[in-house]
This record gives sequence, C-alpha cells and structure tokens, in this order.
Amino acid sequence: MQGIWIGEQTSDCAYLVDLKGRVLRKVETESSNTSGIAFGGGFLWMAANGKAIGRAARPTDATSGEIVKVDPATGKTLARYPVPGGGGVHGLEFAEGTLWITSLKLQKLSQVDAKDFRLIHQIPVRLGRAHGLAWDPPGIWVVHTTDRAIHKLDAKDGRLIEVITVSKDDPEPHGLCLYKGALYFCDAGIAPGGKGTASPGTGYICRIER
Repeated sequence: MQGIWIGEQTSDCAYLVDLKGRVLRKVETESSNTSGIAFGGGFLWMAANGKAIGRAARPTDATSGEIVKVDPATGKTLARYPVPGGGGVHGLEFAEGTLWITSLKLQKLSQVDAKDFRLIHQIPVRLGRAHGLAWDPPGIWVVHTTDRAIHKLDAKDGRLIEVITVSKDDPEPHGLCLYKGALYFCDAGIAPGGKGTASPGTGYICRIER
C-alpha cells in the first residue's frame, strides 16, 4: 500500500498520505462537497455530496449526490454516476471489483459493479448518518458519525457482527479504512452531529487497534 487517500471536503482535492501523515500526492478533482473517497481498479472514486461548500461554485459541481470516477494521476473526471436510490452520499469502499456506497436516502449500503454501476446487492444500516466504509470479509464496517459508533455488518444480510464505540473525548469519526488489521478514521471537523461547529479533533487521523 502506498498510503491512505483522503478527500478534502472544502477544496475537493484528493491527497495521498503515508502513515505518518506526510503528503505523497495532491490531485485536484471535479468532485464537490466531497464526503467519501475510495481507491480501486486503478481509479479514485469520490463521493460528491451535492453543491460545494467553502469554495466558489464550478459548472461541474453536483446538485445532488453523485459518485465521480477520477484519474488518480491527473484528477480528470472519467465518469459520473447517481447514488442508488438518490439523495446524499457519505461513504465509499472498493472491494473485489465492486463499489459499496452509503445510500443515505434508503438507509442502506448499496453494492454496485464498478464497470457499469449495475446494482448488485443492498443491506440495511442500523443507525443514521452513515459515513466511512471499510471492507473486512465476510463483513463491512460502517461509521455512524452522530452516534460515534462503528458497526461491522454481515455483507450478505446486514446482520450486526461487532460494534466499536468512539469516546466523546476522541476525534469524531467520519472517513474509514482498514489496513493490517487496524481501523483508521478521520475527523472532518464538522461536529457535533453535523451542525457545522468546529471539532477539536479537526484534521486528525486516528488508529483503532483490534
């Protein structure tokens, strides 16, 4: 693994950083209000959660939730796809040739074929405001930011396998990934409960040993 990709919500740039937080690459993208990122199949997948925040509007900005397929070397947009079920999107995960998506309007995780975005499967989530995802077969981890809970769900039926609770004294969990058995989450700096106030954990990436 080269590092961890991080999507910046206000600039909509993608950053590749190493496990010490050093920036290895910065890519400008045409995502907007980025609230989720994944890398797989040779591409970046950006969760454009609607109109941009914190920067001037661009003609390419999404008006609702979209998944933007991006060239990781140039930032060029290769394709755009709607969120299954419509509405917003906060989390993405690439796994085994497929893309998992938080379909917030449906309160489900949607699995699509990364080649043509054909819907393959859906499972329900148990709490609101689903964010980052991490593939950990036979399950998938999902962050529920407001509840500070990270659920591992059975990828077949959504059965709850495991729960991790993040302390109120720790940064607020948003994005998520799994590497060498440890979970990594980032604090997007919007807390508590997505109300727009600054989080004391803004900018931190945290590791959860399991």
